[in-house]
Formats: sequence, C-alpha cells, structure tokens
Amino acid sequence: NVNTATSQTVTLSSTGTSAVTVSAASVAGAGFSVSGASFPLTLNPNQTATLTVQFDPTTAGAATGQLTLTSNAASGTSTLVSLSGTGVPVLSGLTCTGGSMSGAGTDSCTVTLNTAAASGFVVSLASNSSAVAVPASVTVAAGATSAAFTATVSSVSTAQSVTLSASANSVTQTFGLQLNTGTPTLSGLTCTSGSMSGAGTDSCTVTLNTAAASGFVVSLASNSSAVAVPASVTVAAGATSAAFTATVSSVSTAQSVTLTASANSVTQTFSLELGAGVPTLSINATSIAFGDVFVGAPATQSLTLSSTGSAPVTVSAASVSGTGFSVSGATFPLTLNPAQTASLSVEFNPTSALLGLVTGSLTITSNSSSGSSNVITLTGTGQSASGSYQVNLTWDAPTTSSDPVAGYNVYRAPSGGTSYQQINTSAISLTSYTDTTAQPGQTYDYIVESLDASGVASAPSNMATATIP
Repeated sequence: NVNTATSQTVTLSSTGTSAVTVSAASVAGAGFSVSGASFPLTLNPNQTATLTVQFDPTTAGAATGQLTLTSNAASGTSTLVSLSGTGVPVLSGLTCTGGSMSGAGTDSCTVTLNTAAASGFVVSLASNSSAVAVPASVTVAAGATSAAFTATVSSVSTAQSVTLSASANSVTQTFGLQLNTGTPTLSGLTCTSGSMSGAGTDSCTVTLNTAAASGFVVSLASNSSAVAVPASVTVAAGATSAAFTATVSSVSTAQSVTLTASANSVTQTFSLELGAGVPTLSINATSIAFGDVFVGAPATQSLTLSSTGSAPVTVSAASVSGTGFSVSGATFPLTLNPAQTASLSVEFNPTSALLGLVTGSLTITSNSSSGSSNVITLTGTGQSASGSYQVNLTWDAPTTSSDPVAGYNVYRAPSGGTSYQQINTSAISLTSYTDTTAQPGQTYDYIVESLDASGVASAPSNMATATIP
C-alpha cells in the first residue's frame, strides 16, 4: 500500500573457517532502505546477523532496487540482492452529495484514493439496504485519484439510515445516508422575537423537513388572547417554509404565551414572553408665552401630546387656571396608542389691559409612567387696542401654477416662532391684506398660502418680517 511501509529480513552467515568482515550495506531504488546492523560488522565462523530491508512506496506502480553487501568473503567482495515491489493505491474516502433524501431520487457519490492509480483500480461497492442500489464496483482510471458512481434511492414508508460501503485491498470506507419518507413533516416553529413589551407584531416561520409537492397547510394557535395568529398558514409547493405574523396586544402583567403549529399529528411550539407595557406621555413644551395680546383679539398656540411608551397612555383631563386662558381641541378621557399624537389649542384672550402680566397654568392629568400630572406654565400681557398699529401686506400671484387660485390665507407668528396663526377670517381674493392687530414693541413673521377652488392650500410663501415700534 502506498505510504505504508513493509519489511523483510536478510540473514548474513559466516560459513568459512575464519571470521568474515562485512564493511558496508548500501541500498539503491526509490522507497527501499536497510537497517539492523552497524558496519563494519565481523562474523566469526558459524555466526549470523539479520538485516531488515524496508519498502515504503510513495507512488503507485512497480519499483526495483538493489542491496549491495561489501565484505572480505572468499566468494567475492560484493554480494548483490535484487529488490522489487509494487506500490498499490489505498482507498481513502467514500462521499455522496446528499446526506439525507426524501422520496425517490439519485445521489452522486465518489470513491477517493490516496494517490493516483498506475492502472485501472477496482473498488467494490455495497449497500446494506435494498432501498439504495449501487453498482457492484467502480474503477478508478489510470492516473486518477477518484471515480464517481450513482446511488439510486427508492421511496421508503418509514425513515431509515442506510450505510454504503466501498472496499479495496482489505481497506473499507463507509458513508451514512438518511432516508426520509416522501411526505413532508412539520419540523419547526420560530419567531424573530422571543420577548416583547407592549403592543406590536412578531414575524414567525413554520418549517418542513422537505419541500412540499403541493400546498401544505399548517394549523396555528395561541393560548392567549394577547397574541393573535392566523388560523393556518400554507407552505407553497416546492418550498420548505412559510411566514406569518403574530399580533401582540399590550398586557398589564408579564406572561408567557405558547404559539402552536400542527400538521398531520405533528406539533411544534414557540414560547413568547410578554412584558407589561409602559404608558408614557411626552409634551412638546413646559411653558407657553403669549407676549402682548390686544384685548378682544385672542391669540392661540398649539401643544402636542405624544404617546412615547410601549403601552397606550390615557389623558384623563386638561385643566386651565389663570384669567383669559383656555384650552380646546380634544375630548377627555383621551387614549393615545404608542407613537400616536394629539394637539391641544391653548388660547389667551385678555379681558383688560389693566391686569398687566397674567400668569396661569395648564395641568395635564394622565396615567403616564413619567408622572400623573404635567404642568405647563402660561403667561401673557393684555394690551389696549387703542393706539394699535397696522401692517400692510402685499404679494404676487403665482404665475406657474396650472391650478387656478381661488383665494389666499395670511398667517402670522411671533418672530422666530413656529406656531403660525391664520389672521384673516375668510379667504382673501386680492393680493393684499392689512393686519390691524399688530401690537407695539413686537416683531412678526408673515407667510401666505394660496387656495384652489376645493380649498386645498399651496406650500407657504417666503416669509416677511415686520417690526412694530
């Protein structure tokens, strides 16, 4: 066998009437070597010594060599021993493309040698099951290190493991092939998230052990009303999996939910841990300053409520204190789902300029985890309408719009602010407007939007700023 050493012995005998001296032993030929004695070696009459000659081929094929013994023997100073041997490849592997198969089909297999064959090398083949047929043998061609053959697989009614065998020169290699029934079997149920807090969705997948020949229906169920799943999901023909969505509702206490997938008496489960959702209310301002407002010309600013937790937050009330302040825009109790928002309108309508600076507060009451009450400070100063200023605004009508303009709306905000308020009571047909509610000492930003016949507004115009002395 190639790369496997084998040895034989050579006996040297002193058959003369005086001692004989062997001065050297040398070997020629690839793969041959000698050992067992040190030279020079002296043998007295009738004395013997044993040499070990080894052949360790590295390639396949015939090899020859020679052992030369040099001595002072009367029969001649050199004794030649011819050496020969043939390197034989060793069967080193048996592999197949598929480690498992479902239903009938074929599997591509290969036998491998540890070195190229010098001539055709025959490998015997066998299968321990009638469900898998293989040729009686396969021949590795000269100069090659492997040869392929086909294993023919028949359908089985029950799953089984089959062993294929390849043998040559007392060396055997095996390969295990798992045979499954032709009918797909439900093999798994998984979801992307193993735990969730608050409402949301989870992506889940059912898996088969082999592709379905036609639509394969898998029944689905959940043991909790907090997680809803479809009644079933169908694995398409030729596929091994199908996805579905589990819809999770918020829960007030943590719980473990079991999802179940069933098909043909086989059941797979997945455990989903639900954490209690946390209601959280966020408000976009902690104070609102109205500045100077004319008596009889109320000013309004907006306040945004946002649900930023993992469970719905309920705003039970919004109450206002302070002369001239009021709130509108929502009916309470108001429930906001996660990521949902609502806007409140806060108005300051001063009743008298004699009151000076007026302070108040807006209290938002909710079940928020950040606190049951949020207080927004309100301030404003009433101004007498006498001695008021006016701002004359003009603008150009759009020239590139294909939608005819039916009117305009004018908006005003304290300079640098983002809360623009419409100051005209009805659509303006002209391209000019006079703001008669301007207050002394204030700076205002103005924008205009055009309206079409359906009342749809355009994008805002450029901003114009007016400073009141």
